[in-house]
Amino acid sequence: MGLTIRTLVPDDSARFQRLVNAAFLSDVDEEHVGRWHGLFEAERHHGVFDGDELIGGGGIQSREMTLPGAGPQAVAAVTSVVVRPGHRRRGVLNMVMRAQLHGLHEQAREPLAALWASEAAIYGRYGYGYAADFLRLSVPARAEFLPHVSVGDERVREAPRQQAMPVIKELYERVRPHRTGWLSRDDAMWEYRLRDEERDRHGRSAYRYVLHPRGYAVYRVTQDWQERGPRHQLYVRELAAEDAVAFAALYRYLLDVDLVGELQLFTAADDPVVHLLADSRLALRSRADSLWVRLVDVDRALALRRYQSDVDVVLEVSDELCPWNAGTWRMTVKGGEAVVRRTSDAPDLAMDVRALGAAYLGGTRLTVLGAAQAVHERSAGALAALSHAFLGDREPHCPEVF
Repeated sequence: MGLTIRTLVPDDSARFQRLVNAAFLSDVDEEHVGRWHGLFEAERHHGVFDGDELIGGGGIQSREMTLPGAGPQAVAAVTSVVVRPGHRRRGVLNMVMRAQLHGLHEQAREPLAALWASEAAIYGRYGYGYAADFLRLSVPARAEFLPHVSVGDERVREAPRQQAMPVIKELYERVRPHRTGWLSRDDAMWEYRLRDEERDRHGRSAYRYVLHPRGYAVYRVTQDWQERGPRHQLYVRELAAEDAVAFAALYRYLLDVDLVGELQLFTAADDPVVHLLADSRLALRSRADSLWVRLVDVDRALALRRYQSDVDVVLEVSDELCPWNAGTWRMTVKGGEAVVRRTSDAPDLAMDVRALGAAYLGGTRLTVLGAAQAVHERSAGALAALSHAFLGDREPHCPEVF
């Protein structure tokens, strides 16, 4: 086909960003083409070339992700997987996926990869499983809480960006080790996440920063002046709280902002605000996929997280793209910790590696995958036992697209 693939170099940064813009059908603004420079780990990006033309590629961000019971662990955060229009159906994506996964294995890097999928039909064929949801949530302003809900006595206040950001970063670091799916952020990632130039606002206000001693929120507003009075839209970019009282206090503050008619946000699928409301139906909800997870090395990845209950099962795993994962594995969990070893014993369960990725963060039950014919039980009771072991205390959630 005349296509080649290589690892990129720092000088490829602008060229690669132009490719990403083209693939996602976005206009290229040359003034801002370098804004990803701080996020671009050239040595972890691959480019596919047709002669000298860069026609596809994909990258990895070196991040930590909080795993069930195990806190933050290294994860290959796959990003910017693209093919230039006019070069589809030539095997470019296959080349990128193979280079990433085989490279991670051969170099003994992160045993786990995760991504957000632009299209849900793409990544399952590369062994990624649908592992977590996010919730689109809309709540009318001044919606009442149930009488028992406490918002505490601590003051909730707004602060300018320069004053708020050090506090927000510190609070985030206190919260993320306890929230499955949350990612580490360096300064470049924070700047990218909360960039606030005029072109980023899409007609909304600049960010407002809300601080509580044990939490924070960041939001924008779209003005909507109606004949019966203002009905502004308040869009929450991020909300984090260390405990239930701080969480309720921040929500109460946002719901009571003057001139606002409705609060909207993307949040965790099990966001407890629904159970704070006196009328739960006021919270309109819709779910969609967020994280897709891929086990690069089955034995190392399964041993990385902790489990809810002890179990001893033999798994027959199929994996066409990463054949080192294929075969039978004995997974023994004691005290929440797993040991995973090759075995010649007869399997209790059979599945594709995609099913393990879907269940990995505790957001997709293996019993559901069994009902979907993605997991096959060979020994009675094995499916329910392993499904319970994989569960987490809360549903996984990733508050950012990477």
